[in-house]
Amino acid sequence: MAAASVATRRQPETRPGGPHRGRFPPDRLRDRTQQSTPSIGELMTTAAPPGRRRTAAALPFLLAAGAATWIIGGASAAQAATTGPCDIYASGGTPCVAAHSTTRALYGAYNGPLYQVRRSSDNTTRDIGVLSAGGYANAAAQDSFCANTNCVITIIYDQSGRDNRLTQAPPGYWPGPAAGGYDNLADAKAAPVTIGGQKAYGVYIAPGTGYRNNHTNGIATGDQPEGVYAVVDGTHYNNWCCFDYGNAQTDGQADSPAIMETVYFGADKQWGWGDGNGPWVMGDLEWGLFSGAKAGYNPNPPINQRYVTAMVKGEPNHWAIREGSAQSGALSTVFDGVRPSGYNPMKKEGAIILGTGGDNSVSGAGTFFEGVLTSGYPSTATDNAVQANITAAGYGGSSTTPQGQQLVGNQSGRCATVPNASTTNGTQLQLGDCSTGTNQRFTVTASKQLTVYGNKCLDVSGRGTANGTPVIIWDCNGQTNQQWNVNSDGTVTSVQSGLCLDASAFGTTNGTKIQVWQCLNGANQKWTLRT
Repeated sequence: MAAASVATRRQPETRPGGPHRGRFPPDRLRDRTQQSTPSIGELMTTAAPPGRRRTAAALPFLLAAGAATWIIGGASAAQAATTGPCDIYASGGTPCVAAHSTTRALYGAYNGPLYQVRRSSDNTTRDIGVLSAGGYANAAAQDSFCANTNCVITIIYDQSGRDNRLTQAPPGYWPGPAAGGYDNLADAKAAPVTIGGQKAYGVYIAPGTGYRNNHTNGIATGDQPEGVYAVVDGTHYNNWCCFDYGNAQTDGQADSPAIMETVYFGADKQWGWGDGNGPWVMGDLEWGLFSGAKAGYNPNPPINQRYVTAMVKGEPNHWAIREGSAQSGALSTVFDGVRPSGYNPMKKEGAIILGTGGDNSVSGAGTFFEGVLTSGYPSTATDNAVQANITAAGYGGSSTTPQGQQLVGNQSGRCATVPNASTTNGTQLQLGDCSTGTNQRFTVTASKQLTVYGNKCLDVSGRGTANGTPVIIWDCNGQTNQQWNVNSDGTVTSVQSGLCLDASAFGTTNGTKIQVWQCLNGANQKWTLRT
């Protein structure tokens, strides 16, 4: 199929307002601590009431205290932090009012559950907590509970004590794909990571997945000041709307600008964008993604980090975007200035979302590890101390469970491979010698996608149902030609057509093309998922 025709059929199915799964209705489109160690509060030399920015004089003290999160108790980042990001925010006069993470405690004293999982074998649930107070997630508890069955994340608990937990998102302006228009829940096994040398799991947001809380406690409303940060996977994103985390409207309707304030991560260019092809950290303020002072282009650099710290914060007629590597280094300030035209004053409503737009736009993709919302506008010094804490936490390194699994042909012993590690839409899969490359790592999601690189899906080209139709990679879009059943007999079948994933002409050599074909119980149609 010609590239133009392929691109045309790749748009998500058209709904009112066009194929972009719009952020707003069609008629809006035009309007475009050990005791001996001083606390950070004691180190601060400039006093300021909650919600007001502190002076730059506090910066070295906060940075020293942030770095101490890994020095205290041992000189290894693998040690659990004795001070968490929310302790730093509190000492800065801008306390957390929501704190979510599936990887670690965000307070030094937190010893409760991080998240809850539900397994498909018997629909029972289990809370996953921390290994110790202030420490990392107990991933072994999830692994044991979810062994030999699928699991989804049902609750992401709020560590702030305000019970601003996140659960399955209900329908909004755009309904989700699950029963009753709800969004899908995240596959609990899809985003393994290491943090401080410990295994943990992130929240893998495939298109159609989302979490929300419309009835919150203490979240900023109206033009009240707040800060939002999220740590995300810098390689998992797409160019659709909207992989958000933060403050959103309580009814899921896109009926006004300025009713949201969230971090967005991705490469969507429908409203605002930055340099290159993205991805970028932007602010979703409703009726638009903003990369800076105005709608459209702003000089916002593309992200090239494996793990990303993304921040958006706002106060009356002033907001900022900050970003950096979640593994090392300082934050950069992408934008710091007045609100865009039409966004002063803000009219925030105080719901919390993860993985969707405020109107439940569900085409976005990403992976979330931790994030908070604060009461008050955090100072630059506080931001920087939080960033030091994040980098000291130790995201990354050699994962005990690599992202995804290899899809090994039983006949050939070779792996399904994206040739030349291409990321180009339309690239056909083929057999190749198994290696450690990410172009051979596939993740089976809760919505039956087989993803590679985090943001591409195995796709039956042109939605074809004929024998010999190529299996390619394409941006994940939720269509049935990107959904697969991984069966107990070793076959992998297309949900759309029922045809089997097939090594062409019983080939076993490198370069053998992969396609779909009528299921004939052939060895070239049998596959093993291998970690």
